[in-house]
Amino acid sequence: MTPEKSNPPSGATDDVPERNRHERKEHEIEEFGGGAIRSRHGRVNWWLLAVYLVLMVWAIYYGFTYWGGLGPGQGY
Repeated sequence: MTPEKSNPPSGATDDVPERNRHERKEHEIEEFGGGAIRSRHGRVNWWLLAVYLVLMVWAIYYGFTYWGGLGPGQGY
C-alpha cells in the first residue's frame, strides 16, 4: 500500500524557494489505510531517548547479573 499525501498548506505553489519547500515537506502528513493512520517526519523527544538509554543500561546490568546459573534456588 502506498502512502496517500495530504494536501499541501494553502498558498503553497511550485515557485516557492527551495528552503521553503524543505520546510513544507517536514510538516507534510502522510496517510495510510485510507486515513486511519497518519504520520509526519519529526524528531524523537529527548525524554524518550533518555528512557531508551535507561532501559538499555538496565537490560545490560540485568543480563550480566542474573543470566546463567542453574536456576532459582539451585546455587551457582
